[in-house]
Amino acid sequence: MGLATTRGVDREVRESIREFLYLESLALDERRFRDWLEAFAEDARYEIPVRVTREKFSEWELSPTSRIFDDTKETLEVRVKRLETDFAWSEQPPSRTRHFITNIVVRPTDEADEFLALSNCLVYRSRGEETTPSLFSAQRRDLLRRADEGDGCGWLIVHRWAALDQAVVNAHNMSIFI
Repeated sequence: MGLATTRGVDREVRESIREFLYLESLALDERRFRDWLEAFAEDARYEIPVRVTREKFSEWELSPTSRIFDDTKETLEVRVKRLETDFAWSEQPPSRTRHFITNIVVRPTDEADEFLALSNCLVYRSRGEETTPSLFSAQRRDLLRRADEGDGCGWLIVHRWAALDQAVVNAHNMSIFI
C-alpha cells in the first residue's frame, strides 16, 4: 500500500468524510441515537471482533469468529429502542461519552460511490458519580457510501469494523457505541 494512501481521493471528498465522522461522533456524545442510526445504510453491518492475547507470531489476535457486537441496522435499531426505555439498566444513569476520532485516512474502493475511512477512536466514558472513567481505544474501518441528496448527511456507513486495543475491557458493561 505504501504511504501514498489518499491517491485517487480528492480533497473535497476527504474533508466531507472527515466532517461526517466528526458529526456522527457528536451525535453519540449528545445521546442523539436516532440521528446516529440515520447515518447507517439499510444494508449496514456494525462489527467489533474479540481481541485475544496470543503468543508472538501467532496467526491472529482478533478472533476470526467471535464478536463483541455483530449487528445489522435492524439490530442496532433494537439496541437504540432499548436505550429509550426504562429497561436499559446498564445505562442508568446514562453514560457520558466523548469520542475522539483521529488519524483519518480515506482510500478509494472499486465502487465509485464508496470509500474506506480508516481512523483511530478513543472513547472516554463516565457514569453517575464513579471516580474512575472507562477508556475504550480502537482502530476503525468504515466503508462509506455516498448518500442521496435527500438524506442530508452526505454519507452512509455501510460497514463499521472496530477492533478494541484491549483484550480485557475495563468496564462493567459495553453498552456504548464505538
